[in-house]
Amino acid sequence: MEKARVGIIGTGGISHAHMTGYKAIPDRVDVAAVCDIDEEKVKAYATKFNVPRWYTDYNEMLAKENLDAVSVTTWNAAHKGAAIAAMRAGANVICEKPMAMNAVEAQEMYDVSKETGKVLQIGFVRRYGADAAMLKKFIDAGTLGDIYYAKATYLRRSGCPGGWFGDIRYSGGGPLIDLGVHVMDLVRYLAGCPKPVSAYGVTYNNLGPDRASGAKSNLGYESNQTKSKYEFNVEDFTSAMIRFDNGMTLTVEASFNLNIKQDRGDIELFGTKGGTKITDGAEFFTDMNGEFINITPASKSVFEFTPSFNAEIAHFIDCVQNGVPCRAPAEDGVILMKMIDAIYESARTGHEALITY
Repeated sequence: MEKARVGIIGTGGISHAHMTGYKAIPDRVDVAAVCDIDEEKVKAYATKFNVPRWYTDYNEMLAKENLDAVSVTTWNAAHKGAAIAAMRAGANVICEKPMAMNAVEAQEMYDVSKETGKVLQIGFVRRYGADAAMLKKFIDAGTLGDIYYAKATYLRRSGCPGGWFGDIRYSGGGPLIDLGVHVMDLVRYLAGCPKPVSAYGVTYNNLGPDRASGAKSNLGYESNQTKSKYEFNVEDFTSAMIRFDNGMTLTVEASFNLNIKQDRGDIELFGTKGGTKITDGAEFFTDMNGEFINITPASKSVFEFTPSFNAEIAHFIDCVQNGVPCRAPAEDGVILMKMIDAIYESARTGHEALITY
């Protein structure tokens, strides 16, 4: 089998995870070119990863390189344009989360993927973690019964990634669209992908960045916009409740800045036969023989950054080369964006927002 010719559009932090994933399968992939609007940045990136050609215009790269696959790892505002251009140029695409700035853009991307017949995989990396695999095994076996309630939490005390992430013109929103998207999608994926039908949400921007020092997030983020050329105009915190067509309800909390003791990110699922929680691994709670039982699997069930990204990229290439069904298809990206749009709309109006199809 010939190697897939791959290009990367956007050379920011998350692109390094994609590059690592491609470099982990050198017998299947050749990273032929990279692109970024910052010339000095993309030149240094190409040198670091030994990529033969670099560009500052993705249209030029797509026209010249005859790529089989493309990673879109730009800021959110450029996802739609880059992904559509790549698919129209004949490339399959893995686009980082969130899929787009809103559901309208996401639908356009999905429509082009159907029109061109190209894979459009969304970067829902949490689907590839050992914790997700463990939970799915138990859920599919019926251990939880019917899941009727879930909680998705991703909270940072002082943890905006900085730069464009805090500027709504480039990000489309704050912690909900950046962090909440991870745990919201993971819950929906594990619960069997029910359709959301309505959302009620609230957002707050009461704290802002640059409050204090010494409260870095688990990933080393410390909200700081003092020297940034970008504005900080997104929410600090979002809380929401989402209803699904199968009767399940999901509550979501996501923050960049919140007065809490320490950062945390976990999900909880509650079913008619048992419950489960992911924090630093998977745990299950049920009853047996008249006793309440807590179950902690002996095998590893934690989310690890690099192995999960490597698994995600390997799966993408499997979809491209072998026609394997995509585990994180564009349809799910569109639905996630509908959920986010509805939460922001509810927060704006103060009323529940319906989700339509």
